[in-house]
Amino acid sequence: MLENFGIVDWDNLGTRLDEQNNIVTTYQYKLEPFLSGSYEIPAFVFAFHDANEPDNKHELTSDPIAVEVTSLLGDQRAELVIEDIEGPVEIPKKSSYWWVWIPIVVVVVTIPVTWFLSLQQRTRKLVRIFRPAHEIAYARLRVLVAEDLVEAGRIKEFYERISGILRHYIEDRFDLHAPERTTEEFLSELQSTDVLSASDKKVLGEFLAHCDLVKFAKHDPTSEQIQRTFDLVKDFIERTRSQEHKVDVTDKVKTEQAIEAEVA
Repeated sequence: MLENFGIVDWDNLGTRLDEQNNIVTTYQYKLEPFLSGSYEIPAFVFAFHDANEPDNKHELTSDPIAVEVTSLLGDQRAELVIEDIEGPVEIPKKSSYWWVWIPIVVVVVTIPVTWFLSLQQRTRKLVRIFRPAHEIAYARLRVLVAEDLVEAGRIKEFYERISGILRHYIEDRFDLHAPERTTEEFLSELQSTDVLSASDKKVLGEFLAHCDLVKFAKHDPTSEQIQRTFDLVKDFIERTRSQEHKVDVTDKVKTEQAIEAEVA
C-alpha cells in the first residue's frame, strides 16, 4: 500500500481512555518518500469484533491522505544546464639543458645529438586528462536521453543503463565499488561507510530495489515512475557534484580522437 514511501521510524505512543471510556492505542509512523511527485496515502481498513460476539465482524476505514513531495532543487531543476567539458590542456614540456653540450658538439657532433634526441624522448611526459565524476555522468545521461529507449519500448534496457550510470557515478565520486557488485553487496558496503547521509542511503536502496524489480522481476513501471527515476538520478548527481573528485579519462579521449581522425 505504501509502495512510494519507506518507513523510516515508528513508535507506540501507548494507550489511553477516550471520553466514552474506550481504550485507544496510538501508533506513530515516520514516512520518507522515494521520489518527488504527487501521491496519496490510501485508506486503511481495520477489522474488529466484540469479544463477546466473535462472529459479528465490523470494519473501520480511514480517509485517504494526499501528499505532494517537491524536489530539493525546486524550480531550478527545470533550468539545469549541463555545460560542455573543456578540451585537454597541454602540460609545458620540461626544459632541456642542451646548451651545456655545445662545446662537445664542436668536437664530436654525433654523440651529443644522439644523446639530446634520447633525452627528449625520455623526458616527454604523457598528458593525462581528468574529468569530474559528475561531468562523465551527465554525458552518459545525455546519450541515454538521445537514444529514447522508453519511447522504443525498451524499458528494461533503460533501467539497466540508468542504474549503471548511477553506480559508476557513485564509484567515481565516492570510491565505492558499485558497478561490479550486486545490489545486496553494494547496500551492505554502503551501510558501513559515512560518505553518504542516512537519507541518501535510504533513497539509493529503494532506487536500486525498484530497478531490480524492472530488470529481474518483469515489473512494468508507469510513465510517471520512469520520469521520477530519471529525476532522482539527475538530482542526486547535482546535489553531490564535486570538482575535486576527478577521473582519469586519458585513454578514452585518445581513442575518441583517433576515431575522429580516421573518419576525417
